Amino acid sequence: MTLSSQEQKQYSRHLILEDIGGIGQLKLKKAKVLVVGAGGLGCPVLQYIAAAGVGTIGIIDHDKIDQSNLQRQILYTHNDIGNYKAIVAANRLSLLNPFLDFKVYTELLSKENALELFSKFDIVIDGSDNFPTRYLVNDACVITNKPLVFGSIFKFEGQVSVFNYKKGPTYRCLFPNSPKSNQVPNCSEIGVLGVLPGIIGTLQANEALKIICGIGDVLSGKLLAFNALSLKQTLLSFEKNTSISINSLDNNDGFSCEYSIPVKELVFLDYKNQQANFNLLDVRTQAEHHEFNIGGLHIPLNELSLRLEEVPQSKNLLVYCKSGMRSKSAVQILQNTGLKNELFSLKGGLMSSF
Repeated sequence: MTLSSQEQKQYSRHLILEDIGGIGQLKLKKAKVLVVGAGGLGCPVLQYIAAAGVGTIGIIDHDKIDQSNLQRQILYTHNDIGNYKAIVAANRLSLLNPFLDFKVYTELLSKENALELFSKFDIVIDGSDNFPTRYLVNDACVITNKPLVFGSIFKFEGQVSVFNYKKGPTYRCLFPNSPKSNQVPNCSEIGVLGVLPGIIGTLQANEALKIICGIGDVLSGKLLAFNALSLKQTLLSFEKNTSISINSLDNNDGFSCEYSIPVKELVFLDYKNQQANFNLLDVRTQAEHHEFNIGGLHIPLNELSLRLEEVPQSKNLLVYCKSGMRSKSAVQILQNTGLKNELFSLKGGLMSSF
């Protein structure tokens, strides 16, 4: 494998770097990297590994572009709303670097496809935004023996680490068990500073390039925590937990990247057209409910299991929250109690209803 004259022009600033040069650039060209998620973290990761010349880039994301994404997911524009992120990202990055091979997957990552998919790549970069996917990605990387570049964001803070590097510590060495489903909100429910995923995602891309080129100190056994408001950075060291054994994806903490019981969803317009047939249940916090609501009973999600007797059963029930995530969780709780009325989650939550 060699670099064409056009590739040499494209990567000239790498080629004159002593620690990369032609050998390092060929390593990048030969590398196969899978990015899980083409959202806030995935966008900067994809931009920089594509610009650097990673030869084969896989993108898996089943989500479509929403206007609320544009505040931080800077690969996309208003013209892209409603289209698959993975497809739009690959098309746009091909304009940045036409010398790359993109593998696009618009299906949901699951325990059924993770192992086969990960086996096709050298490195996995996790840009997901939820705990079920993070544990699934970690465990699949351990089983397929792939290094995992991890990143996470929360409001104004972010974290970066590299797991399973040369059989080093994994995500479960830091966090052995996942929190209960939907106990921790995602950025659609609590917000995130728009530039933060750019900072964290760029750091993830940096770790991937270091691994491929064999340069620098990889963040294996170390967790970098970054605060965007104070610019404080903390480096936490941790050891491999040899008591943890990961041999299959059969027991992913009881989690699935999908809801185990199908949840019916209803768009707001359909609700309005048959409003007389429904009771409403708001499962947001007291502060959110006080600021604005569309009526109905209010029971915060964390209190629902203790207040089931208050839930009306005289009509169909439409459960709502800000983004549609907590309402799905609430419907699952109610389904497990054997309520006889039909249960629905407001699709997209209040954010997409007006």
